[in-house]
Amino acid sequence: VACVRAGGGRAHGLVGDVASEAFVESLAAHVATAHGAADVLVNNAGISLIMPAEDTTAEQWQRVMNINLLGPFLLCRHLGRQMLEHRSGSIVNVASVAGLRGVIHRAAYNASKHGLIGLTRTLAGEWGGRGVRVNAVCPGWIKTEMDVKDMGTGAYTDDDIIDRVPMARFARPADVAAAIAFLADNERSAFVNGVSLPVDGGWTGDASWDSLRTKTRA
Repeated sequence: VACVRAGGGRAHGLVGDVASEAFVESLAAHVATAHGAADVLVNNAGISLIMPAEDTTAEQWQRVMNINLLGPFLLCRHLGRQMLEHRSGSIVNVASVAGLRGVIHRAAYNASKHGLIGLTRTLAGEWGGRGVRVNAVCPGWIKTEMDVKDMGTGAYTDDDIIDRVPMARFARPADVAAAIAFLADNERSAFVNGVSLPVDGGWTGDASWDSLRTKTRA
């Protein structure tokens, strides 16, 4: 919020649990009072869980689902209603390459992101004819606090990611932000609806094995 304000923008911060319908209702009421209706919703809250499927508890599974899938549904439901009343709006769900492919030891996370893409497609079909577009972005690995924590478990290294990505680097927050800004813009992406856009440097498009891929960089 401070950074946005320092850059000349207007911003207001509310802190709460996206999986709490009471909080989401209060957020929607605040938006309606302050702005009349939401124009854009970006569902970006998410957590990871690196755990073999057979060791994942029901409690761990449910926590991932609550934040990664229930939260976006509740926000879409309550803020989407405002958009539908005005017959205008754009929703961008932040999914993952793990919503397009399977990644070992991430059963709950993968399922939540596959579910988010399914929600995206369904709402795009239901709401597109009423003026509300719903799309998703599917980032590859990004250097965030989540990545640092996950890498700290020893699950993977920088080279594991870099060798897998045809563009030979991690995604940057700005890469994903640019894709979100495009999908949120009702002029630049006016006829884009129900899309799950990979922002992954070619990860999901390349079926090569690592040694073959890395040879092309010589």
